[in-house]
Amino acid sequence: MNTWLGWAATAVFACSYFVRNPSRMRLVQAAASIFWILYGVVIHATPIIVANVIVASLAIFSALRGPEVAKPAPAE
Repeated sequence: MNTWLGWAATAVFACSYFVRNPSRMRLVQAAASIFWILYGVVIHATPIIVANVIVASLAIFSALRGPEVAKPAPAE
């Protein structure tokens, strides 16, 4: 089963490259990170767990934050 979690994480992450909407892409990447976290738990790999908790948190935060709005340059 642990092998399948790793492959599922890889597949979900690879699919994120086909998502055009930046916020949705980050949510798909967050989902892949959750699979990686589960995989790390199953194989008792703390570095995989910690790294993907960070990645998932940043992906979710940036997806929910929304796009940055470009501000016009100040007039001289």
